[in-house]
Amino acid sequence: MSCTGCSFNNSTNTVAGYDWLSDLPDTSDTSDIVEVKFKSTRKEYFRNLDKLPLKRGDKVVVATSPGHDVGEITLTGYLAEKQFKLKIKNPSRYTLNPVYRKATENDIKKLLEARGLEKETMIKARQAAADLGLDMKIGDVEYRGDGKKAIFYYIAEGRVDFRELIRVYAHDFRIKIEMKQIGARQEAGLIGGIGSCGRELCCSSWRTDFSSISSDAALKQGLSPSAQKMAGACGKLKCCLMYELDTYIEAGSEFPRELLDLELAKGVAKPFKTDYLKKEIWYSLEGNIGNTFNLSVKQVKDIIQQNKRGIRPEIDLLGKKVKEDNQMEVTLDGELDRFDKKNTRNKIRGRRNNKGPRQQAEARKNSNQRKPESQTKGPQNKRFVVKKKTE
Repeated sequence: MSCTGCSFNNSTNTVAGYDWLSDLPDTSDTSDIVEVKFKSTRKEYFRNLDKLPLKRGDKVVVATSPGHDVGEITLTGYLAEKQFKLKIKNPSRYTLNPVYRKATENDIKKLLEARGLEKETMIKARQAAADLGLDMKIGDVEYRGDGKKAIFYYIAEGRVDFRELIRVYAHDFRIKIEMKQIGARQEAGLIGGIGSCGRELCCSSWRTDFSSISSDAALKQGLSPSAQKMAGACGKLKCCLMYELDTYIEAGSEFPRELLDLELAKGVAKPFKTDYLKKEIWYSLEGNIGNTFNLSVKQVKDIIQQNKRGIRPEIDLLGKKVKEDNQMEVTLDGELDRFDKKNTRNKIRGRRNNKGPRQQAEARKNSNQRKPESQTKGPQNKRFVVKKKTE
């Protein structure tokens, strides 16, 4: 099965989703800057000084200081330059290393061998940190393509003096060590997983910026204030709360600043739910929890103005009164436990079916003679009486 516009990442074995850049023209001749993705969502920028024919998805060998690494091209040309200016706050201090060449089979083989050491290294690294009594957690380990350097991602609440730990790592693993502190969101992106929506976590598939999210984002969208429902795999508020926030803020600008109780002819109505996209507010009459109704924003504003003038308007509660008047009530003329005798009757019918035709006819005749005349005439469901509900 193939998908037009979908890309597959061999390094993480995940589908990156729909490739909205697949239909854009090639602009690699406008700029020599390229964006290269490594393990997880880590991305860096390099220069294509040799004018190699690179396109998105190509595996390349890039220069690092020192050594080299293997990554995947994600952006080239005009878009890569724009992304570089957007992500890098101080470009003058950023070193753009060159792209050496396209990766060969031998380069990919060395990369996979180095990646195979990451799990074992992470377990030993966690044990070493625990032996030194450091208040930190090693979240993940990323080996470079040449296998001579590794990045240790760790989580810590405060500042940690890991100078002794680096010496232990250098002695045990015989590689260059780089320690990089991350937060809970970055850890979820490195580990990966499936979100409550059923899809791969945004932080592990495409999201690279992990800004803090406040609970105000959920409240402005009328979502549940429960922290358990709004928390993601990292234990923090879900990043997707920010995706539609601007739409809800724009829609909420038409609502009253404060949802007041409405004084109606039938009583006081209290708000309990708001639908920003439909521009509706749900109310319930005080003392009558079951009687709920919704009003548009325009209706609510009109009623508030009328209440200020001392007027209690009488509104049609969306025809709920009519539905109650025409509601048909079905009552059962008999005991509810009669349904418990169903199995017994089935057994009796089974015994009757075991008799011959002549014996069955005689049994039905005797049964009709024993029943009162009122029960032998008319439909069998006469015990169900339909009554019209009256107020």
